[in-house]
Amino acid sequence: MGNPRRGREPVELDDADAALYTVGQVAQLLGVPVAQLRRLDEQEVVRPSRSEGNQRRYSRRQIARLRDVLDLTSDGVTLAGVRRVLALQDQVADLEGRLAEAEARLAARDAQRSDGDGA
Repeated sequence: MGNPRRGREPVELDDADAALYTVGQVAQLLGVPVAQLRRLDEQEVVRPSRSEGNQRRYSRRQIARLRDVLDLTSDGVTLAGVRRVLALQDQVADLEGRLAEAEARLAARDAQRSDGDGA
């Protein structure tokens, strides 16, 4: 009897980007109708991954993003506005990552200079 999981990559349970949750599970977690999540996918607000059977699968990071979307829309922000807010959040996160990398490079360079001065 063969291994039914052969050919699939194992998923780390602590991976926030692992698409593990079905649309029904996410709808229940968030207290919204499944149709609302489908609309957000169709409107390209939050696009879940797809399983081999073409079913929507959400990650924990996408669920958190959906919570943000639901908060924004409940505050009266349009879907176009939500998409813009999400794009700006992504841009800020990218810039923060790049800044952290640059700071780490500067710190490493300063440490090398300090080591060179003490020799």
